[in-house]
Amino acid sequence: MRLMPRRVKFRKSHRGRIKGKATRGNTLAMGEYGLQSLESGWVSAEELEAGRVASSHFLGKSGRLFIRVFPHKSVTAKPIETRMGKGKGEPAYWAAVIKPGTILYELTGVPEDMAKQTFNRIAHKLSVKVRMVSRRAW
Repeated sequence: MRLMPRRVKFRKSHRGRIKGKATRGNTLAMGEYGLQSLESGWVSAEELEAGRVASSHFLGKSGRLFIRVFPHKSVTAKPIETRMGKGKGEPAYWAAVIKPGTILYELTGVPEDMAKQTFNRIAHKLSVKVRMVSRRAW
């Protein structure tokens, strides 16, 4: 699974600043259970893919997992033991910008205890604190 944009207008992006809580992508859209971030940060494409692989190994053919975020941001890094100056480093990896409240993964078609175990496995791969949320029964 290729978790990076096919093409971008500019290779290197500014670092930016993550302010406030998520106003979009903060409710469940496709699944019964979701994994919601509690803090802000960058989640790399490798972390997202590791979570997907861990969940697919655990779930097998039962249930369906949706990844709700995409790594649009290029994060640059300079080589080790390089002197100051000489411009900005090359893109090292791609990351998704996460605000508190963003739903990262959604899961459907499994019982609640299995969803809890699946999200626990995914949460160990992520660099932000998360919690499990479920759709309210009205």
